[in-house]
Amino acid sequence: MQALVKYALGPGNVEVREMPEPEPGPGQVRIRVEAAGICGSDLHIYHGDIKFPVRPPVIMGHEFAGRIDALGPGVEGLEPGMPVVSETSAYVCGKCEPCRSGRYNLCPERLILGYVYNGCFAPYICVDAFRVHPLPPGVSTLAAALCEPLAVVTHAVLEQGHVRATEVAVVTGPGAIGLLTAQVIGAAGATPVLCGTGVDEPRLALAKELGIRHVLNVEREDAAAAIAGLTGGRGADVVFECAGAAAAARLGLSVVKRGGRYVQVGLFGRPIEIDLELLAYKEIQATGAISSNRGSWEKMLMLLGSGRVRTEPLISHRFALQEWREAFRIFEAREGIKLVFLPE
Repeated sequence: MQALVKYALGPGNVEVREMPEPEPGPGQVRIRVEAAGICGSDLHIYHGDIKFPVRPPVIMGHEFAGRIDALGPGVEGLEPGMPVVSETSAYVCGKCEPCRSGRYNLCPERLILGYVYNGCFAPYICVDAFRVHPLPPGVSTLAAALCEPLAVVTHAVLEQGHVRATEVAVVTGPGAIGLLTAQVIGAAGATPVLCGTGVDEPRLALAKELGIRHVLNVEREDAAAAIAGLTGGRGADVVFECAGAAAAARLGLSVVKRGGRYVQVGLFGRPIEIDLELLAYKEIQATGAISSNRGSWEKMLMLLGSGRVRTEPLISHRFALQEWREAFRIFEAREGIKLVFLPE
């Protein structure tokens, strides 16, 4: 089978290679990949600056959906042909404090599909059956290709940000993660305010189509004044920084209310300069969010199945694996929203 492989550490070192079709081992299933999303971390792997372990040669990719193709020995409750998605934690130790408390996304020994274990930029992938989730009725595998980022967002909004009904939540960065974050905020009964720049106008327009009423182009509008007007001068109850940009982080800390909450979701890729004294002066509760766990996957699937969050409208481009260079170029140029591979 043809697969997109990171064949050595360092910048670049990625190509489409002929790889053997995997066979499911005990407790595993083989999934025929029907759609696979491109994530910012895939670009970090490509450039060689990701902070998680990568062990080439490895098939890249971790966001995907497909149908079960074969069952390994001992698998029960799953059937060939069933549409499914899979969590991305291929290995966790099961012994550390985060693992024992169900927060295995924080396991220091965690190994990830597409980083160490072969991922989904290929026609087939084998995964442990206990990480597999059947899709809700009516959800296509194309829409479900965004389940992994939606699970990350669900973890950030509901489990780390503790968003509550009636709150005003600011989201910086209207990329795929920001658009999903705003939708989950709305599904929780809160009011999302999505902030972007001039280059984000198409994404802000899509946000309005998705029912996000409050969108701000911070290059044309005074975001602080607009948020103050929306909150009676208090400021946002919570801010989710999804852009991974220093300017967005500074904006977030400036518009969050005194005693408010700040959640870092986007990754900067480098150290940034920021005024942390604001945490003290405003008693801001600051935290981060990384990856997901079983609880966030279960919540995410309920949101997706109910229709309260829509993912398919975010898909702007579809590519064959052989078109990976153009797909990566478009991703880095921010010319699309969500890009997916359709492996054959």
